[in-house]
Amino acid sequence: MHTALDPFSFLVVCIAGWMNQHQQHVIDYLIEENRILREQIGARRMRFNDDQRRRLAAKAKKLGRRLLSQFASIVTPETLLAWHRRLIAKKYDGSPFRTPGRPRTLKDIAVLIVRMAKENRGWGYRRIQGALANLGYMLAHKTVANVLKRHGIDPAPERSRKTTWKEFLIRHWSQIVASDFFTIEVWTSTGLKRFIVLFFIDLSTRRVEIGGIARNPNGLWMTQIARHVTDGVDGFLKGKRYLIHDRDPLYTREFLTMLADVGIESVKLPPRSPNLNAYAERFVRTIKESCLDQFCLVKIRFAMPSINFSSIIMRNGTIRDLRTG
Repeated sequence: MHTALDPFSFLVVCIAGWMNQHQQHVIDYLIEENRILREQIGARRMRFNDDQRRRLAAKAKKLGRRLLSQFASIVTPETLLAWHRRLIAKKYDGSPFRTPGRPRTLKDIAVLIVRMAKENRGWGYRRIQGALANLGYMLAHKTVANVLKRHGIDPAPERSRKTTWKEFLIRHWSQIVASDFFTIEVWTSTGLKRFIVLFFIDLSTRRVEIGGIARNPNGLWMTQIARHVTDGVDGFLKGKRYLIHDRDPLYTREFLTMLADVGIESVKLPPRSPNLNAYAERFVRTIKESCLDQFCLVKIRFAMPSINFSSIIMRNGTIRDLRTG
């Protein structure tokens, strides 16, 4: 059974069909117009400002990807939807309203943390944290870890396995003595002779002790010197634990054995490394430039066996006599 339409409904249907057909003609025209404009533009890339992107993205979202793939001609559907996602993300972006977070560690405290870690390689994060608390600085151990990480300092187990030569010297400063040889030229009755001088220098006080002077040093001479410097009353090495020296053969096994008997460990330097005995090397340069290079030593031995005179010829030509007895 057919249902009859009343005149008003029939009129509405006719008007709706006419408007739909009219809108379809408008859409077809705009699509064709966009195609012609696209052909005029060719391969040139179109530039859009932010307002144009916003307007296109808002309209494109209502159509969806399927319709955009059919009608979008100047921008790909993926680009239009990406613009819309950025538009939504910008709408809910609260970064302009964010407040500053936790303040960074003060520079002076960071410098103190780094200094503690470098001077005490065995100190971990919590040990440094406790030391700072004793000074009135309350920090978390994680803050200490972050400061050391920013300065490229490894954790305590790694740092303790990488002790440098400088740190070894500083840690045992008061128990280390360095030793070395240097030569002096002396005029004697038989001509110019070279003498060997053995000296010891205390690294903590820079006090220097002349162990002995000999023209032809040997093992017996070194053994006698070892007896003097290891004397339990006034020996120069009393209370020391380490003796730094090079690989000179005059440091004989007997000499080192006598030092080991009183608890002094021999620290033999690698070959060709004078920088590791820098304090002794610097003393040699100083004593030569400031003292020995300023005059010439002269040794004169008279016939009387109990008298031995040594003279010093200064650079200005004056002569000074020293009675040695």
